[in-house]
Amino acid sequence: MSLTKDDVYQRLAQVIDPELGIDVVKLGLVYDVSLSEVQGKTKVHIVMTLTTPGCPLAGMFDSMVRDALYGLPDLDVDQDISLELTFDPPWIPDMMDEEARAELGFD
Repeated sequence: MSLTKDDVYQRLAQVIDPELGIDVVKLGLVYDVSLSEVQGKTKVHIVMTLTTPGCPLAGMFDSMVRDALYGLPDLDVDQDISLELTFDPPWIPDMMDEEARAELGFD
């Protein structure tokens, strides 16, 4: 498996929350990335959340994540990626990194 979690996180950092204008990694919305190999194919499972359960843009994130991961070696974005949205634990502003907190005026 040549694809790494770091590769996936670097691509996820290109996914910008349309309302806040900050990437989903800095916002702390990505809870976990796991890679597995199934019949010689790398599979990526991403567990992430949204800032609120009623986020009006929730439906956009699946395609935004797939678009960001497009082009990674040996990865079919339609078949090899599963995105799990969860609200447990619920997102809170403390989950943001320092840069995002400062940009949004939380520090």
